Parts: sequence; C-alpha cells; structure tokens
Amino acid sequence: MSNYNDTYHVPVLLKETVDGLNINPSGTYVDVTFGGGGHSYEILNRLDENGRLFAFDQDIDALKNKIDDDRLTLIEANFSGLKNYLRAEGVRMVDGVLADLGISSHQINKPERGFSTRYDEKLDMRMDQNAELSAFELINYYDERDLRIIFSQYGDLRNAGTLARTIVKAREEAPIKTTGQLVEIVSKHFPKLKRNKFLAKLFQAIRIEVNGEMDALKKMLEQTAMIIKPGGRLSVIAYHSLEDRLVKRFIRDGKFEGQAEKDFYGNVSVPFKKVGKLIVPNADEIARNPRARSAKLRVAERTNS
Repeated sequence: MSNYNDTYHVPVLLKETVDGLNINPSGTYVDVTFGGGGHSYEILNRLDENGRLFAFDQDIDALKNKIDDDRLTLIEANFSGLKNYLRAEGVRMVDGVLADLGISSHQINKPERGFSTRYDEKLDMRMDQNAELSAFELINYYDERDLRIIFSQYGDLRNAGTLARTIVKAREEAPIKTTGQLVEIVSKHFPKLKRNKFLAKLFQAIRIEVNGEMDALKKMLEQTAMIIKPGGRLSVIAYHSLEDRLVKRFIRDGKFEGQAEKDFYGNVSVPFKKVGKLIVPNADEIARNPRARSAKLRVAERTNS
C-alpha cells in the first residue's frame, strides 16, 4: 500500500479521529474528506483483507493522491450525496464515517485557487473546480443585502453592511477580479493590527457561500444517521464555530434547530449519543501544524433510535 501525501495536507488529530471510529478490522468505513489521504491511510492500516473503505473528495487535485489499495474506492463527489453514491457501489450500511471539515493546506498554498489572502490571484475559491459559482461571481453580482448577510452569518463580521456597500460601490467602477483588489477595497475597514484575522473571516465567509458548505454539511450529517449501523461511529473535526455548532447540535438533538424528538413516554429519541468529551490538539501538534489550532473533534455512536 502506497503512503499518503503529507505535502498536500497534514492530517489533524490523526490518531484520535481514527481511534474514535473504534475500527472493526473487517468493517466498512467512509472518509468523506479524502484530501491528502492521511486519515484514509490510517483507517486502511487498521482494516484486514475483508475491510473496505470508501472515500469522497470533490477536488480533482485530491484524486491524484489515491492510495494504491484494492480495499479503497475513491469517489469524485461532494459528500452531500453520501448515501446515493454508496448505494451505487452496492453499500447500504457502514460501520463508521469520518469527516475532516474545512480547507486543505494544498488549497490554501496553491495561489491560483484564490483561497489565500497572501497572494494576488483571481477570485475563485471553488473546491469543485467544475462548479459554476466562484468568488468572482459572488463579489461582482450578489446584491448588497445578500453580501451583508453572508459576511455577517458566515464571517461574524460586525461591519458586514459597510463592507457590502463598499464592495458594491467599487464594482460599479470596474469588476473586482483578484483577491488583491478585494483586499485593497476593504482595507480601510479593518484595523491594521487585526488585518489577518479580519481577512481570514472575510475569505471564510466567501468560501462557505461559494461551496455551499453549510448546506452540504447538514445533508451529510443527516445521511450518516441513515447509513451507520447501530453501534457504529461518527468522527468529525470542525474548524470554526459554524461547523462545530451544527455537529454538536446534530449529535445532541438529531437536528439543527428546535428540540430533540421524544417518544411516547417522553424519552429523548436521537440517532447518536456522544462518546467522550470534545477533543482538541495538544501543544505539540499545534507547534508542528499551526493550522490545527482551531480543530475540534467530536465523536458519536449510532443508537438504536
């Protein structure tokens, strides 16, 4: 079996996330965020010859990292279609699902993808490079109200309205084509000492909207309840509060809004139960991989509900 590509992406909480799956050596597992293959490689190491792993990634660059192993099936797709793609492979139930949410180091470090604030490149930010909506269309064609909502909800930016107005006014003069242009346009609206944090939030908000990340995450989580066997595990790493809040609420309540369902006797009936406490990287891992600092791992076990 070939190794994984740690230059593409350094897997975060590698041992802890796979430990959370409580691997059955002959079981069937899903890694919905293949990336550089780090978590998949660790899962394969714990499977015997009868075990199977299905991995998902919508980024064509990630497909180049496919591990040479007959037990692995790599599917080029967004994880929002998890259940149907597995059924196409003849799989209805699995023993566990792993998700390492967010953006890969490769995507950030490749200037032409437009994810980073460090480069002056075209506005793109598509994880699926065949998708129609890019950051260019969003910045240049979304109306002011929609921009304000996106910056506020997905970036937690208090001056979202001011930013939206500034962008709309600037694009009336000429299209905003690059990340550098965008940074220059909004530069007067953030304190210089907080530049990096502000821009990270702005770019996060744009990226989440371009890729439909919140909707895709909700769909994926809902489908895990349909495909994970009772006693099977869900192991999810989130990197910002929006993601983590959805994961936490789904594990606790089985839904994203409102109260958990109750049975005839008033007992809470949810598809998963929490396993252990929230896990975060230790100081050593953060020192080796600074991008791990915001990671939060939650593990849950499928109930009989």
